[in-house]
Amino acid sequence: MEQISIANLEIDVVRKDIKNMHLAVYPPVGRIRLAAPEHTDPEIIRLFAISKLGWIKKHVKGFKESHRESPRKYISGEAHYFLGKKYMLEVKEDASKNTVELKGTKKIIMNLRLGTSYETRQRLMKEWYRAYLKSVVPALIDKWEQVIEVKSSDWQVKHMKTKWGSCKTDTKRILLNLELAKKPMICLEYIIVHELVHLIERNHNDNFIRLLNKFMPKWRLHRDELNRLPVSHVDWDY
Repeated sequence: MEQISIANLEIDVVRKDIKNMHLAVYPPVGRIRLAAPEHTDPEIIRLFAISKLGWIKKHVKGFKESHRESPRKYISGEAHYFLGKKYMLEVKEDASKNTVELKGTKKIIMNLRLGTSYETRQRLMKEWYRAYLKSVVPALIDKWEQVIEVKSSDWQVKHMKTKWGSCKTDTKRILLNLELAKKPMICLEYIIVHELVHLIERNHNDNFIRLLNKFMPKWRLHRDELNRLPVSHVDWDY
């Protein structure tokens, strides 16, 4: 990938079929990407980045100072997120069956058989998040397909390490990151809209931005909320 270095900052340069240059800083550590029209002179790209240096440093600093979760151990007293809110995990190790349930507005109860391993606890929590997403995603996709006037062929919840979502435009299949169950509902909707818009416009170009503005005018606020929230110890990008 093409890169430029300015003021000890490494900036990834992506040349695309767009009319204007776009600059973005991504969580969790402030990766910088500059999208530029395909035949833009390198010096023009450099000057554009220099002109935005203050903005870049501000956002990189913000991400580096943001809270990140340490690896979860799935023990009582540990904090876990669900729909953007922090819950305390309470583990009960005298159950006849392993289950996870929400209790009120402050607790997640994990009922376990005695001696249940860390790996089983981790899998149990992931399946609880997955079950929730599978219960709400169909209605959200149907809602936004009608608004955007597109039709996906299939969707799937997947534990992805690099993206919040993706769209395979050739098969019209939507993939959603399991971690979205930890974020507010509007963040999940934003990712769904983002991926469905790819069924009209494959690239992240000016037309893609225009369509996002049309269908979800406040999408930038929702994206920023998603990126502000605590992130897993795994590195997420979007």
